[in-house]
Amino acid sequence: MKPAASARADALKPRHSDIDAWGLTHPGKVREENEDHFFLGSLSRGVVVDATSISSNPASLVEPERLASFAMVADGVGQGGGGEEASREAVQALVQHVSLGFHDAHVAEGADPGAFPRLLEGAALACHERLHERADEEHGARGFATTLTLFLGLWPHAYVLHVGDSRCYVFRNGELTQISRDQTMAQDLVDAGVLTQQKAKDTKWAHVLSSAIGGQQAEPVVSRIVRQWGTIVLLCSDGLTKHVSDEQIAQRLAALTNARQTCEELLQDALDDGGTDNITIIIGRTIKPADVEVGE
Repeated sequence: MKPAASARADALKPRHSDIDAWGLTHPGKVREENEDHFFLGSLSRGVVVDATSISSNPASLVEPERLASFAMVADGVGQGGGGEEASREAVQALVQHVSLGFHDAHVAEGADPGAFPRLLEGAALACHERLHERADEEHGARGFATTLTLFLGLWPHAYVLHVGDSRCYVFRNGELTQISRDQTMAQDLVDAGVLTQQKAKDTKWAHVLSSAIGGQQAEPVVSRIVRQWGTIVLLCSDGLTKHVSDEQIAQRLAALTNARQTCEELLQDALDDGGTDNITIIIGRTIKPADVEVGE
């Protein structure tokens, strides 16, 4: 690679036009209510032009700098609508908390690698406390709990916050990797050597959460991952993974031409296999600019 191209690659990070992302949610074929919620957006720095006399196309004057991709999936747990309210409140609370704390963490990160993990863990635990307060206010009449899987994509790294059994996958160089660890009783038994991974899928503990925001306990885990041009990120609730294998997910992502189409294909795969739960899917990828070589 030429030195000039290398310097450009080092300085370059994805612009809004370099991102292909889509998200959707569906109640499935069995449940009447959808207790899943999701968010897909970005954090930016720049000027938004409402009107000006110097150009007939104000949007062409400046493109806000994309600082981070920001996405999350929440799968509510609870009766009487409590799960839907919990997942809705968790998404809203995390959007607000991360948006307000992002600047300080971004400035501090170079000297303090724990800045973003503390921000994300703190946001999750604050929401956990709030959902417990809501349950107390109703004297336990309804449960307010939810899973949460959040992706905060800086460049060239990202953070994944995880509580529960919604998942984050990364597809890179033809290989699918599950970044999150299912916080279920079945996975705990696998980790303890009591069950094999294959047998765990068929036990009654497979979808019993050992950790949830608003549940008996919440154990937020933050992972840091490296990003590259062309990396595909998938967030989903377990309504997808109950019905679609990792092998089938990998095949869909390998054939991806645009995020929306692949989200819709995976949704149909889950529905065709029974669609017994609410299904939420987010897919995002960076599209390599023409003058950045593969692997940069």
